[in-house]
Amino acid sequence: MTFLIIISILMLLLLTSTPISIALGTTVLVFLLGFSSFSFDTINIISQRLFTGLESFSIMAVPFFVLSGQFLIDGKIAARIIRFASNLVGWMPGGMAMAAVLSCAFFATISGSSPATVMAIGSVMLPAMVNAGYPKRFGVGVITTSGSLGILIPPSIVMIIYAVSTSESAGKLFMAGIVPGILLAFLLMGLVFIQAKRKNFPVLPKPAGKELLRSFFDAWWGLFLVVIVMGGIYGGLFTPTEAAAVAAVYGFVAAKFIYGDLKWREVPQSLLAAANTSAMLLYIITNAILFSFLMTSEQIPQEMTSWVVGQHLSPWMFLLIVNLSLLAAGQFMEPTSIILILAPLFLPIAKTLGIDPIHLGIIMTVNMEIGMIHPPVGLNLFVSSHLAKMGLTEVSLATLPWVFVMLGYLLVITYIPAISLWLPSLLYATH
Repeated sequence: MTFLIIISILMLLLLTSTPISIALGTTVLVFLLGFSSFSFDTINIISQRLFTGLESFSIMAVPFFVLSGQFLIDGKIAARIIRFASNLVGWMPGGMAMAAVLSCAFFATISGSSPATVMAIGSVMLPAMVNAGYPKRFGVGVITTSGSLGILIPPSIVMIIYAVSTSESAGKLFMAGIVPGILLAFLLMGLVFIQAKRKNFPVLPKPAGKELLRSFFDAWWGLFLVVIVMGGIYGGLFTPTEAAAVAAVYGFVAAKFIYGDLKWREVPQSLLAAANTSAMLLYIITNAILFSFLMTSEQIPQEMTSWVVGQHLSPWMFLLIVNLSLLAAGQFMEPTSIILILAPLFLPIAKTLGIDPIHLGIIMTVNMEIGMIHPPVGLNLFVSSHLAKMGLTEVSLATLPWVFVMLGYLLVITYIPAISLWLPSLLYATH
């Protein structure tokens, strides 16, 4: 009953177009004032829980990775990555679209953000594909879907949020996202290849070996960031949070001094843009911490775990419920809020059923990818709509076939846990 009251209050606020961050905090206040034994001690407990939650060392990784990505975006690293990807696969059937997918995969390793990946790669590749003769709707679908790689291939802000909300290892999550991310990139490129063979899409001329090497070395300093982050974490040189700080410094050095495309007068704008994004994310996290505290204090996760155990649900049935719940939540909430609200609820049940928490984290991340590319609140759709100068409905229809592809991919990731767990189990077993 308590759970239904809390969810009803939250849904009512969301239906009135209240921003999710405000809706979470307001739900807590309304429930405490109207449906619980309210006291000043409760206020003290909430304030203490709020500050102790924000004091989490892992949360500091969020603004640092945001800042790193902002420096690299403003430093025009994307254009160099696109040039290398185009030289690598552009000469194949559907090569320019395949290069767009590969560019998104490469850029995902330095951005950690899905909308940022769509904006950085799509602003260059979408007009280029249209001018080369690709159908505009096809190009929009490819860019919108490929941009979702930004939250699956590490470093991923969504994975950091999951690690914070569940106290799991961000390093293991990063490692677990590598194989699924590569698999998805190859899946999308393969589908583009098949479509190109059927519809005879144009190809780029095959570059000379020197040009391929030249473009690789030109993009290397941007791509090297993932080597620093992942190598440093796995090598034990620093924690994921410390890696985020190193990435921010490296992003500035690469954009300002190595490439020289980031001017001193542009640095304040980069800092301000990163601060705005970080403030938005941290405000959502703040209110989600309050919401999580309310759910925990009302014993809702424990009750849900007991109910699931009492129903004798098998692990595959529970994972089906998880996916359906996350897909439904993605209809009206953005990924950070979904992770912060639902991960603490699902995790105790998953552990009881013997499901690895890291595997659950990858499943939730893939669901967040799908939420990014379907209406009404898919952020990638809004970015693509702006880039392509198309209506949101038209962009949604262009992306719809790719949504079904992503749903099939989700089933594979869900029920073949080895795809997610093989690499972290291999690497961390040696430590």
